[in-house]
Amino acid sequence: MIVCHCQSISDHDIRAAVDWMRAADPQTLITPGKIYRALGKRADCGGCMPLFLATMESAPGLSVPGVEAPPILRHPSRASR
Repeated sequence: MIVCHCQSISDHDIRAAVDWMRAADPQTLITPGKIYRALGKRADCGGCMPLFLATMESAPGLSVPGVEAPPILRHPSRASR
C-alpha cells in the first residue's frame, strides 16, 4: 500500500527501512525523518504523516516496552495549531 504519494513510499518500504536500521543499531531512535533519509527521500506535504506513523508503529521491533512517543509525534496535526 502506498503511504506517501508525494514520494511513492509504500508500507513495505517503511518496514524495510525500520528493519535495516534495527539491524544496523538495535538501540537507535527511529524517526520519520530517518526513514525518509534511509530511503533517499524527503517529506513534502506531510499529509501522510498519521498513516506513516501508524505504519512505523506496526513494524516489528519498533516499539519498546514502557517507552511512549512524545505527544507531538503521537498527534502531529495538533503541533501545527
